Amino acid sequence: MQPKILTHFAKVDPVLHQVWQQLDQAGQGEIVVKGRPTDELFVDICEAIVGQQLSDKAARTIWNRFVALFPDQKVTPQAVLDLADDHIRATGPSWSKIKYLKNFAEAVNSGQLPLASFPELANEEIIRQLTQVKGIGRWTAEMFLMFGLGRADVFSTGDLGLRKAIERWYQLASSTPEKLLHISASWAPYRTYAARILWKSLVLPAFKD
Repeated sequence: MQPKILTHFAKVDPVLHQVWQQLDQAGQGEIVVKGRPTDELFVDICEAIVGQQLSDKAARTIWNRFVALFPDQKVTPQAVLDLADDHIRATGPSWSKIKYLKNFAEAVNSGQLPLASFPELANEEIIRQLTQVKGIGRWTAEMFLMFGLGRADVFSTGDLGLRKAIERWYQLASSTPEKLLHISASWAPYRTYAARILWKSLVLPAFKD
């Protein structure tokens, strides 16, 4: 991770910096935030829809089965629309997720969602456009900003893993979106890096007294 980012975290939040130090000692301190090519953005959001409310392992399994339905594993809007719902269902996604996938594919295919222009838009405008499609909520849009576009300063108060990590490291009995926003505010303009640290930290032992 870039020294300027680590310096910022050390200055504004010693707890987060200490968590990163533990990751680094465990050989997991490298954090890379990088967007996907424009022609892969459709696939990124489809994967996020498939993975909603699933563990990472279950999401990967179902996604791999879903991708295998396509010739040369090439997932495109038209190809998704052409697939029979029963064939998709057989790979694992719920009926509601199948509808969400088709809604999204239709929005892209019709030009309602011009994904190629998204890299030039502000975060909130992208979230606004995506969440107009039924089945794409704010969490899915935020994950797209982090992983699809590689935006450096995104945080999701609706992510269960981030909430668990913050409650653990900041010794909170519970948390609210307001508490999460208050804690994460100082991490700007590198909140995506902080989120990646926190996700990775879920496997670490607790701080020693």
